[in-house]
Amino acid sequence: MIYDMAVVGAGIVGLAHALAAAQRGKRVVVIDRDTQANGASIRNFGFVTVTGQQAGSCWARAMRSREVWAEIAPKAGIEVLQRGLTVLAERDEAVAVLEAFLATGMGQGCRMLTRAEAAARLPITGAVQGALHSPHELRVESRDAIPRLAAWLQAAHGVTFLYGRRVTAVTLPRLDTSAGPVEAETAVICPGDDFTGLHADRIAAQGFTRCLLHMLRVMPARPTSLPTPVMSDLGLARYLGYAELPEAAALKTRLDAEKAEARAEGVHLIAVQSADGSLVVGDSHRYDLTPPPFADARVDDLVLGELDAVLSLPGARVTERWTGTYASAPDRLAWTDHVSDAEKLVIVTSGTGASTAFAIAEETLDSLYGRKAA
Repeated sequence: MIYDMAVVGAGIVGLAHALAAAQRGKRVVVIDRDTQANGASIRNFGFVTVTGQQAGSCWARAMRSREVWAEIAPKAGIEVLQRGLTVLAERDEAVAVLEAFLATGMGQGCRMLTRAEAAARLPITGAVQGALHSPHELRVESRDAIPRLAAWLQAAHGVTFLYGRRVTAVTLPRLDTSAGPVEAETAVICPGDDFTGLHADRIAAQGFTRCLLHMLRVMPARPTSLPTPVMSDLGLARYLGYAELPEAAALKTRLDAEKAEARAEGVHLIAVQSADGSLVVGDSHRYDLTPPPFADARVDDLVLGELDAVLSLPGARVTERWTGTYASAPDRLAWTDHVSDAEKLVIVTSGTGASTAFAIAEETLDSLYGRKAA
């Protein structure tokens, strides 16, 4: 059988391309070296983040991807556990950044909350002065959502999945794999942070590195409800939609003085809630082509310290710890290389795959087949 499209990589970027192709009526095969989802796509928050993404194409991609998630989640049996976002501000400088953000076009639909309004929604600490609420975000359980999305693509769209196969060469219409050849007219290669496989020379020329992040699952001692994911001041200095605002300069200066160790480790707070009441909490950012496998407890403590700074969760305990890695670049958030008219190489280089992949995939399919009719 000759497929219309082969997708190499079954993470969220690969699955997004499989969906975009299937929606155009293409016969799609997805090939992955692992026997099940195991990479960055299941090690993250499952947080489809719009608010705070960099102004321009990234923010627009996030808005579009959020629309796709909202459309397909119920069809694929993926539960949306939280909606929206609350950014808690501890410092005057953070409040100023949030107010400045609200005045931009990206602030549409968002609003400032007083401390009392924030306290009525969340178990905040006394340090919180106010907050920004966004209605745009969605949160799914990534380790459950990715397998469910793949199963739905197979059952509802006839996508073929070939797991446990490494693709060793692509000379279309032939893809050589560790279990024999596969034939397809076009191919999209989505290698994540595997820089040594297909098109290693093209990837090496870009100077990409890898980002190591720390993640934790925290169980509150008593039932606690977070109606939205939560972020804090440190996130305003990292997420470019806030951090590139002129008003962010003063906040960065203050955080560099007060939170120097956390800033050095790239720590910022995201806390989301799972169906069992536990919180997925993170994260940190350390960059290396070959990140060490050792998780420093000091970094976990920095993350937990930021959680304790804004949310009152006495007696909460860590029940699970893990690390993840993703491709990273200092000068771009995603990269598409047009290997040929029939083969594309797509890497999200910013950890925003869950938030932007569906829109990126639609752009890729437009480049292969022309813009889809409305």
